[in-house]
Amino acid sequence: MSLPPFIWFFTALILLVILQRWIHRHLHGIALLLTGRDDMALIVYSLPLLPGVMLHELSHALMAALLGVKSAHLSIIPRRQPGGRVRLGSVQVERVDAVRASLIGLAPLLFGSSVVLLISQYAFGVSQLGDAVRIGNPITVMQSLGGVLRAPDAWLWLYLLFVIANAMVPSPADRETWPPVILFSVLALLLALAAGLETTVAGIGGVIGEGLRWLAAAFTITLAVDLPFVLFIWLLELSVGRLQGRVVDYTAPIDRSTPPKRSRKH
Repeated sequence: MSLPPFIWFFTALILLVILQRWIHRHLHGIALLLTGRDDMALIVYSLPLLPGVMLHELSHALMAALLGVKSAHLSIIPRRQPGGRVRLGSVQVERVDAVRASLIGLAPLLFGSSVVLLISQYAFGVSQLGDAVRIGNPITVMQSLGGVLRAPDAWLWLYLLFVIANAMVPSPADRETWPPVILFSVLALLLALAAGLETTVAGIGGVIGEGLRWLAAAFTITLAVDLPFVLFIWLLELSVGRLQGRVVDYTAPIDRSTPPKRSRKH
């Protein structure tokens, strides 16, 4: 089953965002059940995700450096923000134009997806990946991962894939400048078409399509890797909750940075 790159990309991205939010909420919930204290739960929740958070913030800093933008004060210390939200990491970047700010905000997605693809290709020896991406077949991408557990240190690589993938989606702050840049880009392409530059637009579309196919492949691999972790997280939370006679209240609006509340079973 081959899919157009735009459909494959956006479908996989939406599923990834939904799954990522669930994972962050329930990891935080498990930490709260284990510690019983909000401050300790914040630390326990952030520790397993540390490699992914580090890559996320380093991606911002590296993209800023490539674009000639100053950055400072990179931090991977989790901090609670006003309103009860949690920030797992941060890096300060000077205020610049919307285009460069958008690229800096997009950096974790680009770098994280690249690392996911590199690990899949070289650590697991996924030889069919390139062919599956070129034909736009997400099912073949997932089938190409069939023998990963036989790879040396497979569980270590799977853990790295998990934490990198679940920290690579840009935060709301990273996406602030995207709408005007996207709107301007669409208008520019429409003007190019109106000016008779169909060949140029087709070439740009081909490059964008190729990029979206590779990003969609990275998202698909991430979804396949996330599923067993979701089962493990769910079983762990269920077991800890039953042992303590408590459940976690997830009635707050879904946001990966909003902490859940613990309540006693009745």
